[in-house]
Amino acid sequence: MRTIGFPLAMLGLAIGIGCTDRGTTAAQAQSKPAACRAIDGDTLDCEGERIRLNGVDAPEMPGHCRRGRQCVPGDPIASRDHLQRAVDRGNIEITRLKTDRYGRTVAQVTADGYDLSCIQIGDGNGVYVERWDEGGRTNAACE
Repeated sequence: MRTIGFPLAMLGLAIGIGCTDRGTTAAQAQSKPAACRAIDGDTLDCEGERIRLNGVDAPEMPGHCRRGRQCVPGDPIASRDHLQRAVDRGNIEITRLKTDRYGRTVAQVTADGYDLSCIQIGDGNGVYVERWDEGGRTNAACE
């Protein structure tokens, strides 16, 4: 795992929240109004659809670090709350990439044009994981 630098002064005024239709194909996005909330520091729930941020791993919520796994250190509550503040500040656009083994949609997600994976990584609320970065999108977005 490695971290990627990101400018920290990125969050603007709230404009509204929108998530994309579930029917879009991989690497496409279309916006529509929806309610999105942070489940943890790297997962969102948009109207019942679990969205896993591409290329980032965040601290696990209490009791969620599987036995034998080395989980990301840090404060999981602070990481989740940081992601929620980013979601609350702008229009959400989801570019769906694939479905993971847990049935979550892996996606590149932006809030008011700022990549949420980069926000989490850049502000120390998650770490970049190259093997989870579909097509190198997060690496490119965070540079």
